[in-house]
Amino acid sequence: MQTRITEIADRIYRLSTYVTDVAPPAGFTFNQFLVDADQPLLFHCGYRRMFPLIAEALGRILPVDQLRYIGFGHMEADECGAMNEWLAAAPRAEVAHGMTASMVSLQDLADRPPLALTDGAVLDLGGRRVRYIDTPHVPHGWEAGLMYEEVTGTLLCGDLFTHVGDVPPLVSTDIVGPAAQAESMFLASAIKPSTAPIIRSLAALQPRTLALMHGSSFNGDCAAALNGLADFYAERLSAALGA
Repeated sequence: MQTRITEIADRIYRLSTYVTDVAPPAGFTFNQFLVDADQPLLFHCGYRRMFPLIAEALGRILPVDQLRYIGFGHMEADECGAMNEWLAAAPRAEVAHGMTASMVSLQDLADRPPLALTDGAVLDLGGRRVRYIDTPHVPHGWEAGLMYEEVTGTLLCGDLFTHVGDVPPLVSTDIVGPAAQAESMFLASAIKPSTAPIIRSLAALQPRTLALMHGSSFNGDCAAALNGLADFYAERLSAALGA
């Protein structure tokens, strides 16, 4: 395995590791995102076993011990498995997540107390501003939440738009179709009446780049892509209810 680095927006870096033993034969990418600022933020920690590989890649951009904040979408090994390894490597770093994740899990699991963020809270990183957005059960997990970097208009999407394959780092082509195919494969989303409205609220931000945890990042019409994904989930829910 190797971790590849791509700058997907100004000073926002995608650290991508492709593995072949997940979703064969296409394989799967596991992506972390570094927001490079006066107080750098890493979104997604990766698996513990991947920490040395990802830390080495991040170290090509800045010293790991300069990290100030660590975020992720929800409590799952590929998102937060290496959380404490990052905390040990970056003595000033805090895990920043929503109130639910902090209360239910992080106060116990994190080696240092988490920074609990209310919905809409903004972290001023110095040159970049990251807004925390509660997205309960979207795409899964009661404690789910995303982050939006306001200066570059980059939405750190977590598991939204997940798709398989060893894909290009950044595209402007369709990502809704591949995401629908992956959902049919994994059945990973917790589809509720609130799912589509939450995704449409993300579209209302009018982001300019979508940073995906699994698959290519996207810099086309982001609002249209988000609304297309919302339509897909709304149709799935309607079909499940027999409407």
